[in-house]
Amino acid sequence: MASLTLDKVTKSFGAVEVIPGVDLDIKDGEFVVFVGPSGCGKSTLLRLIAGLEDVSDGDIRIEGDSVVSIPAADRGVAMVFQSYALYPHMTVRENLSFGLENIRMAKPEITRRVTEAATLLQIEQLLERRPKQLSGGQRQRVAIGRAITRDPKIFLFDEPLSNLDAELRVMMRVEITKLHERLGNTMIYVTHDQIEAMTMADKIVVLRKGVIEQVGAPLDLYNHPRNLFVAGFIGSPRMNFVEGRIEALGEHTITFAADGLPPLVLDGAVEGAATGAPVTLGVRPEDFLVSHAAEKGWPATVSIAEQYGASSYLHCTLPGDRPVLIHEPGQSKAGRGDVIHVAPPAGRWHLFDAEGLALGNPRLS
Repeated sequence: MASLTLDKVTKSFGAVEVIPGVDLDIKDGEFVVFVGPSGCGKSTLLRLIAGLEDVSDGDIRIEGDSVVSIPAADRGVAMVFQSYALYPHMTVRENLSFGLENIRMAKPEITRRVTEAATLLQIEQLLERRPKQLSGGQRQRVAIGRAITRDPKIFLFDEPLSNLDAELRVMMRVEITKLHERLGNTMIYVTHDQIEAMTMADKIVVLRKGVIEQVGAPLDLYNHPRNLFVAGFIGSPRMNFVEGRIEALGEHTITFAADGLPPLVLDGAVEGAATGAPVTLGVRPEDFLVSHAAEKGWPATVSIAEQYGASSYLHCTLPGDRPVLIHEPGQSKAGRGDVIHVAPPAGRWHLFDAEGLALGNPRLS
């Protein structure tokens, strides 16, 4: 187990700077997820930590010691790749032991490590099979087992579940989380899937264009997004946004106005709000209150009603052809063409300024 520090780490490929300077501290034993859209630099950052790419500038420290000049094999990290990277001509046992044999580890110790890893991952019955005889989930377990046998200080996962079907991804998320609980090692996990990030991480690092937008616990990022990007990226389905302005301020209310929409009185107050300021209102689909009678709020015309039994998703259009998604618990009565009225409850909304930064979290008193 080990702590990890990134100190002003940069990476350039020729004239193109893909990591413009990252500072990050990861504590011993944490499960940290790098998340962001494709091309945001998360896999490059992981490869820098692993030593598979050279740092252009800055420092990487494991347990306080710089490793930027240390070869990948000697850093005490183990990486699990998206493609599994198993040797097709070797059995599972041989795949698990190959790296240890290369460093000339004693055979009894190799046997012990392979047996322990196979038992931990429940693949003992697969040890004599070859990769082509395994399912995708079994191959991923073998790839993880190969990392475990190295007894690393830090585990690195590069989108390890992206090749699996949806049901198997859910199962493997649970298995990797349990593995972290049993081993207690520091783990860094890269994904573009924010659901994986929300369900697995102790701490999420949200990246965009090589820049860290926000770092925090999953629910901290969900409830207190720092800017529009984080608000839109964290949460599924994504947050609804409506551009407008602050029309009036009360002691504990804000009146939000947008062209073509009736003014909406929001219960709560935020720091930095000013009358007349352009803002973007953000409301998560599950936070809208729905009325099927003409009451206060915005009229929304249902274009598609998706019924999932335990919940309903209403794809609606506000005046001005503004799309909005509503999540209703249970089976909604609304159908295509119906007009419902929607408004967020007290404190269940977000305001962002003209630069896209959060104005703060609503205070009710």
